[in-house]
Amino acid sequence: MQSWFVYLLRCADNTLYCGITTDMNRRLQQHNAGTASKYTRARLPVTVAAHIPVKDKSTALKLEIKVKKQTSIKKIAYLTSFTPVSDPV
Repeated sequence: MQSWFVYLLRCADNTLYCGITTDMNRRLQQHNAGTASKYTRARLPVTVAAHIPVKDKSTALKLEIKVKKQTSIKKIAYLTSFTPVSDPV
């Protein structure tokens, strides 16, 4: 079974970017190479602000949506408040 992660990146302009992946190291490298998203490409370099493992892709997608609805001040706390087996829905 493949592990999924929901992650927040801190961009060079101090904004946050939320996404999901199965490989945190590869995805961070893609973001910093400018090949992962248009948003982070214009705000390099990026660093991992927070990430958590979740049980499956469905859970990752649902949690990503919930995190994106939070204010920027609350996003990290909201993401890290979930335990790896919590269901955000």
